This record gives sequence, C-alpha cells and structure tokens, in this order.
Amino acid sequence: MKELLTLVIAGALVVVAAPAVAQEAAPAGGGDATTYDFEDDLVQGDLVRPDGENLMVRRRGARESLIRIREHFINELLKSVENL
Repeated sequence: MKELLTLVIAGALVVVAAPAVAQEAAPAGGGDATTYDFEDDLVQGDLVRPDGENLMVRRRGARESLIRIREHFINELLKSVENL
C-alpha cells in the first residue's frame, strides 16, 4: 500500500513538473522594455536635531613636535664615510 501511494505521489510530481521544464527561456537582450516615469514631487522637510544640550569640549593645548630636524645631518654623514 505504501509503495502504491509513493508511486502515485512521484507520478503526480513528474506530471506537475513537466510543463515547467518545457517552457522556453526568455531572450536575454530582447523583450519588453521597462520604463519608469517619475513625476515632479516636492519634498519638504525640517532640520531635525536631537533634544538636549550641546557639549562644548575644550581643545588640548598646543604641543611641540617630538620630531627634531637634524641640521648637521649631511656633515655627520660625510664624516662617517671618511673613516671607511
């Protein structure tokens, strides 16, 4: 009995799926063109801000750069080459 029921269900699925396989594929580049028509719509809005206080943060003080330019670099380089 189970085997007969299984065969009937399998046969029904094959019959239902057969038309889906037989359909032709739509052409890739052809067919109806889709057009979109956007009417002129006026968009109005207000500036939305959060409720509450604005926080003011103090800026840090100016610091000196830790990079120091070596003014005598070329002279020191020449001196190191002389010893070779």
